[in-house]
Amino acid sequence: MTRFTRVRAIGLVLGALAGISSGANGQDAATAPGLAPYFKPVTQGATTPDSDGFLRRWLLLEPIDKPNRSNTGFTATYVRQALTTQYFPGQFTAIPRDGQVVKATQPLRWHALDSGALNVKLFSFAKGLGKPTYGVIFWAVTIVDSPREMRDVRLAVGSNSASIWWLNGKETAGLFNDRRMVMDDVLSDRVTLRKGRNVLRGAVINGPGLSDFCVRFVDEGGRPITDLKTDVR
Repeated sequence: MTRFTRVRAIGLVLGALAGISSGANGQDAATAPGLAPYFKPVTQGATTPDSDGFLRRWLLLEPIDKPNRSNTGFTATYVRQALTTQYFPGQFTAIPRDGQVVKATQPLRWHALDSGALNVKLFSFAKGLGKPTYGVIFWAVTIVDSPREMRDVRLAVGSNSASIWWLNGKETAGLFNDRRMVMDDVLSDRVTLRKGRNVLRGAVINGPGLSDFCVRFVDEGGRPITDLKTDVR
């Protein structure tokens, strides 16, 4: 082996190790064949809600194993206990990074993705990555940038199955019992979007069957709010 060949080989190894340590493999989700057409890689810079106000850019965590043979037991008490249990550090406070790995019962990776539809298809996300699809909890985080303070808005959520949502660290909406994903299934009480950065965090639990959710903000007249920006950093 020549000196040039040895140097080049060392450089390739160091480059690979740097990619692993920095979380560069977070983009692996975007290239997983099973994710298209449901998801695509996030683009540079912030994006906007779709024309109906639905938020499509999310950080999604690989599913946490939570066996449930049926969804009939998803009472408010059970769901609240299941979704407020801490499974990984920073669960309710940290802003995750694309590719970041957290330590739950097993290592789980965050993936930054744009949804191809208004409903974020969690079942397809898990299946496309070869992860469990039934008896699981999904976590989702996005950053909502508001151009001004917006008072008396509501968070409108649909999910399959049950879920809880937090805006800027405060519980804002809860969907309980066995339910299908219906647009605007639950409207939160009136909330205020701060001017600038707002953190929206949600957790969805499901037993057997499909899992998905859709989220948007509506004004006091029930009209979708579209002049927002969303990002994952």
